[in-house]
Amino acid sequence: MNSPLRSLTLGLAMVLALSAGVSAQQPPAATPPAAVLSAPAATTPAAPPATEPADAPSPAIASALLPRDLSPWGMFLNADILVKIVMVGLLFASLVTWTVWLAKNWELWTATRKARAALAVLNEARTLAEARARLGNSNEAVPRLLRTAVHEVQLSADSHPDGLKERISWLLERVEASASRRIGRGMGLLASIGATAPFVGLFGTVWGIMNSFIGISNAHTTNLAVVAPGIAEALLATALGLFAAIPAVVIYNVFSRSIGGYRALLADGSALVMRLVSRDCDRISVSALVSRAAE
Repeated sequence: MNSPLRSLTLGLAMVLALSAGVSAQQPPAATPPAAVLSAPAATTPAAPPATEPADAPSPAIASALLPRDLSPWGMFLNADILVKIVMVGLLFASLVTWTVWLAKNWELWTATRKARAALAVLNEARTLAEARARLGNSNEAVPRLLRTAVHEVQLSADSHPDGLKERISWLLERVEASASRRIGRGMGLLASIGATAPFVGLFGTVWGIMNSFIGISNAHTTNLAVVAPGIAEALLATALGLFAAIPAVVIYNVFSRSIGGYRALLADGSALVMRLVSRDCDRISVSALVSRAAE
């Protein structure tokens, strides 16, 4: 009996072993549809929304970055109306300065040349009559000094020589003052332009910068591209102020020295005229003494 039981036991063990091997080789069972529906769906990462770059300019800055004409003429055209008026006034002042320089330079050169020629005649003359004949009726300052002295001598024929000399000296001083005022015309204009032009230009600059800051406030940005054109236009007014003032000051100083030299020539002319008057007075006195002695 033991042998049949043993054979049966071995048979069952073999069957179990074969069934276990077959089950191990089979693929896993498919997931039922309910499990698939209950499983969480795999999420795909969404693409980030398209955003502008962090350094993208605002509309105000973008408009300010547009090309602008920053030449002097372009800045003048884009400037405020008050700044334009200041610029035009400074340009007119500069034109006046150079006009005065041209006219006064010619006037001083001509007057100085004629005064020196007249002084040479007075220096060579021996009497008032001789000098009067050589100089003629010219309207220049030195011949007028001589005519004034001759006219006073004619009016004071019987007066004392000392009183005559004193009256002639007063008259010559008035003629010198008149000639100095005449040759100094336009100097006050140069002085005014040289003193006020920088401040007028500064006023235009302050006004233009104030408008630039107003533009900053309206644009809500401090970007330099917004304010640079306005500031450049404002600084152009200061540049024009200096352009008008510096030549005016230099020309004024040059003409002051030239007018001082011309006044020195007039003083020399007065001295030479007084020398001729003194000579004639002495000749008259000596002639009177000689005639009395002869009697």
